[in-house]
Amino acid sequence: MRLKNFFARQRASFLAGLAVLAPIALTIYLVKAIIQLIDRQVIPLLPDWLSSNINFPGIGLITFIIFTIMTGYFAKNFIGRKLLGFGERSVARMPVIRSVYNALKQIAETIVSQSSNSFQKACLIEYPRKGVWAVAFISTPALGEIDDKLDEGRLLSVFLPTTPNPTSGFLMFIPEKDVIYLDMSIEEAAKLVVSAGLVIPPYAHKKL
Repeated sequence: MRLKNFFARQRASFLAGLAVLAPIALTIYLVKAIIQLIDRQVIPLLPDWLSSNINFPGIGLITFIIFTIMTGYFAKNFIGRKLLGFGERSVARMPVIRSVYNALKQIAETIVSQSSNSFQKACLIEYPRKGVWAVAFISTPALGEIDDKLDEGRLLSVFLPTTPNPTSGFLMFIPEKDVIYLDMSIEEAAKLVVSAGLVIPPYAHKKL
């Protein structure tokens, strides 16, 4: 019995240590992989005198960051805006390329825009049928034609993510009266979705 308890304690300690080390190791591995990927793409584009004299892991990433910042400065000044406008008008004349470019541009602007870089609130909605509830994220109140065509009172734009990949999902327009707001933060709700319900956010209030 003592031997069995000893191995049980060791197993519990091993699992506890694994829970600590696994996220750290995976994070380091992913960061290293991303740096190496960027280095492989950027370093061949650098001048020979620079790549041969300054060669250390991450030089490609640093170069990419500096180049992106300089591009941002250039895009914000008068000449840059004029040149970008000319380039976009040229792309607009290319049937297939303009569709791809406009779609990617809209996605990029949505991601980096400070006015739309996060959801407003986590919520519960009934999906896929009555009596079944799913965690979703409120984007904004529905506006424009959708709000005008639907006579449902105040409508909300709601994003319903999939599990375990929350980057894909469904955009829904739901009456506010059918939405239950949650106290948990967006990050906590995202963890709940990604973990398939295994990571439960703390909650102070209990049902009587």
